[in-house]
Amino acid sequence: MKNRHIIFLIATVVATGGLLFGFDTGVISGAIPFLQSDWGIDNNDVEWITAAGLLGAMLGAVCCGRLSDIFGRRKIILVSAVIFAVGALWSGLATDLTSLVFSRLFLGIAIGVASFTVPLYIAEIAPAKSRGRLVSMFQLMVTIGILLSYMSDTFWADENKLDCWRWMFWAGVVPALVLLVGMCFVPETPRWLLSKGRLKECRKVLQKIEPENTVNDLIGQMEVEIEKDRNSAVGWRYLMQPWLRTPLMIAVCIMFFQQFVGINTVIYYSPKIFLMAGFESTLSAIWASVGIGIVNVVFTVISLYLVDRIGRRKLYFIGLSGIAFSVLCLSACFIYANQLGEIGRWLMVIFMFGYVALFAISIGPLGWLVISEIFPQKVRGLGTSIGSLAVWIFNCIVSFTFFKIIDFFSIPGTEIVVGQTTSENPAGAFFLYGFIAVLGLVWGYLFLPETKGLSLEEIEQKWRKNTLIPQHFDLTLFISS
Repeated sequence: MKNRHIIFLIATVVATGGLLFGFDTGVISGAIPFLQSDWGIDNNDVEWITAAGLLGAMLGAVCCGRLSDIFGRRKIILVSAVIFAVGALWSGLATDLTSLVFSRLFLGIAIGVASFTVPLYIAEIAPAKSRGRLVSMFQLMVTIGILLSYMSDTFWADENKLDCWRWMFWAGVVPALVLLVGMCFVPETPRWLLSKGRLKECRKVLQKIEPENTVNDLIGQMEVEIEKDRNSAVGWRYLMQPWLRTPLMIAVCIMFFQQFVGINTVIYYSPKIFLMAGFESTLSAIWASVGIGIVNVVFTVISLYLVDRIGRRKLYFIGLSGIAFSVLCLSACFIYANQLGEIGRWLMVIFMFGYVALFAISIGPLGWLVISEIFPQKVRGLGTSIGSLAVWIFNCIVSFTFFKIIDFFSIPGTEIVVGQTTSENPAGAFFLYGFIAVLGLVWGYLFLPETKGLSLEEIEQKWRKNTLIPQHFDLTLFISS
């Protein structure tokens, strides 16, 4: 019981990095309408501001994989906390579009670092039976961070004070300081310590978080896997071995579908979308976004309960089927928005809430969980970093093209009329995201493995034997050298 409480406490502290990830990605949604009014910027400028943070996240994901393998998971998270604090201050002090873009780029580095290091740390310190739930806590903290950013935006929003967006950014300093202080009191992961030959420190950590009678067995199991890794080449060459190409493909593809179902268009642009749906004021649209944040948190909590009970694959299929249905129905509601009138507006809200709920219960947390599980110790940092880099590349593409897709797929005669205002119709964009969700169901059936209840070492052994992937056909026939 004591061990379980200690692990939970450590995971909660570390997962604060996920809260900052969520806060600093979500805060932009409420700031955008005021930025556009204050500085007179257009949707193209908004896409650049949003994409800058994601480009920074790519940089962070690229750099921190090897660095975390060299310096340890804990130190890298500490550095990210400092970047979060400085980036939030800089964003609020921005004097023009260029300085704001660069401040968001800098802040994005910390987001990229947190996106890969936090779930990796938790995966390496958590026991197999609760690893899925504890790693998914990262996604829960991301959603709590998004909700807090929406609530903070609502608190600071003032349509009579257009520069209120500065306080929205500055609010991010507080959770950054919480993470910085908290990380000073948690240990390094035992697997990383043992991989560096620091046996005494590894044993000391394990004695705090695992039952005493299992410590020697755990150390022995980790030593066997570490020794196997040392007998192989490390880095990209190691990842390109035939038995690891499949998990590499899975890490990239699951993040492709996580992002290309379009969820972050809702996270980043929800007030704009609600204004397109017919909401008449910026403040009411931001309040509707708070509802999105609440749904996101509630269903992420539910996913924590389900992920280690019904398994990764089943949860993936339940969620993605619902996402496809919700997004396609949302697209239809936007197409017929003028005919549906007030009823259509509320149907859009319902389907948007359903869209977010089904994402939060499935592929949202599952993406991060899967990439933290499927790579061996020797390249877990590098492999997880590749997965994180993929998510930021895909996220950036989706976010930078949302308004462009709306223009490209606009259907003449479907512009949404609210009072004297005519708004663009995002129906085509949501139809595209729904189609991609359907493709994701096919991919998951063919390739997504079930890792429920398996230790990280058992997962590695199954990859070596090619017994983990669903045996619909042998992928190694296509990728072996």
